[in-house]
Amino acid sequence: MLEQQADRIMQLSEWEQRWQENKIGFHQPEIHRMLQINYNAVVNGRSSVRFFFPLCGKTVDMKWLADLGHSVVGVEISEMAIRQFFQENNMTYSEESLPSIPGATLFQNSEKNISLYQCDLFSFSSSVAGQFGAIWDRGSLVAINPKDRERYAALILSLMGGDCRYLLDTLLYNPDLYKGPPFFVPDKQVQSLFGSSCKVELLQSVDALTDRQKAWGLDSLTENVHLITPKATN
Repeated sequence: MLEQQADRIMQLSEWEQRWQENKIGFHQPEIHRMLQINYNAVVNGRSSVRFFFPLCGKTVDMKWLADLGHSVVGVEISEMAIRQFFQENNMTYSEESLPSIPGATLFQNSEKNISLYQCDLFSFSSSVAGQFGAIWDRGSLVAINPKDRERYAALILSLMGGDCRYLLDTLLYNPDLYKGPPFFVPDKQVQSLFGSSCKVELLQSVDALTDRQKAWGLDSLTENVHLITPKATN
């Protein structure tokens, strides 16, 4: 069923335009329920965990985690989304250009526990901000172009520290009915992308169909949450 969306391509400029036009139905004004429910599985008793947010938008999940004592690094192409995040959460912030990524800007709150990089995700690497103890991928793998998934998985794996716990949110639906994004990502592909070097565990599977998705033409929608952890190396 992957072939229906295989050639679908969203340009970065299209994502930026969605922000400019406020067509951001994917943004949730509340803390994501899947993160709240599975928080303990991700943190796993640790404190001061460094979280990575790929394609972070202006999600309030970042502030929630920072308020719990963790630190957050996000990557987002839309400068507007990043500025709105800090402004809407009443945070003062700084900005600086990054010589290591031409054209990129680093935005940080005054406490420096939230660092957001405005750049193409594929320009980001562990040489920029190190590796992470946790990753929350609520709308990233489902948003990138399907042809880029192998490249995406390679990037994510390179950002995972030895103790990293990667919480991945995916969507299952009939791709004949909707072209995406968000895109259809079957469990089998999650396993093929990450299973060779990581343990992949399905934590939760829920019916997520709402009127919004019915308007896309969908008759069913399942939201799956996976916990992906590096396999122990001897």
